[in-house]
Amino acid sequence: MPEISEERRQLLDKLERRIGYVFADERLLDRSLTHRSFAHEHEAEGYRHNESLELLGDSVLGFLVCEWLLERFPDEGEGRLSKMKAFLVSERTLDNLARDIELGLYLRLNRGEEKTGGREKRTILVDTFEALVAAMYLDGGVDVTRRFLRTEMHTLFAIMNPADLTATDYKSALQEALQASGLRVPVYQISDVIGPDHRRTFCVDVVIGGDQYARGEGQSIKRAEQDAAKRAIARLMDETVCIDDEPAESA
Repeated sequence: MPEISEERRQLLDKLERRIGYVFADERLLDRSLTHRSFAHEHEAEGYRHNESLELLGDSVLGFLVCEWLLERFPDEGEGRLSKMKAFLVSERTLDNLARDIELGLYLRLNRGEEKTGGREKRTILVDTFEALVAAMYLDGGVDVTRRFLRTEMHTLFAIMNPADLTATDYKSALQEALQASGLRVPVYQISDVIGPDHRRTFCVDVVIGGDQYARGEGQSIKRAEQDAAKRAIARLMDETVCIDDEPAESA
C-alpha cells in the first residue's frame, strides 16, 4: 500500500474517533475502506482492496454475535438463536450500522462508482463494514472488536425478544405478509411532527394500495415506521381472522 497522505490521514482520524479505536497500523484501516474498483484503477500504485477482509469480517462478526446471544439467552434453543443471529448479521442490519458511522464518507472508490452513487450503495457499505470489523480484529484483537460491536449493536440487542422475533423488524415482517397475500408493498409517509426540536415525536402513516392503513409514532422516523408497521400487522391479522370466521354462504 502507498503512503497515506496527510489529507487522507486526517479523514481516517475522524473515523477512528467515531468508532472509538485508534489503529496501530493505519494502512490496515485504509485498506478496509478501499473498494476493488479503486484498487484496479490504481493498480500501478500498489493499492490493495478489501475483499479478502470482508470474508474474515463476516466470520468474526458471526462469532461475536453468537457469543453475545448465548450470554443474553443461555437457555434458548438453536432455532430461535439462529433466527436472531440471521437478523443481526443481515444485509439490512449491517447497512444501517454502516450508515450510522457514515462509513460512505471514508471509502476509496473509482470515478465510475463515484458517479453512480457508490457511497450510498448497500452492497458496498455492507462489505466495507465487514472489512472494517476484520481490520479491527487483525489490528487490535478480539476484545477490541467485541467492544466496538457491542457499542454499535447495543440498541439492536436491547430489543431482541426470542418469544416475538417480529419485534426485531416489523417493517420486514409486514412486507413479507403483504407479499404472501398478493398485496402491494407498503409506503411510509411522515404525516406530522409534534413537539419542540429537542423532543420531537414523528407520526408516520403506512400506506398500502393508496390507502392510509395504520399510523405509528416514535422519537425518530425509523421508530415511527416500525410502530406503524407493527400496527398494520395487527390490523392485517384482525382482518384475516374476521374473514376466516365468516360463515360460508349456503348453496
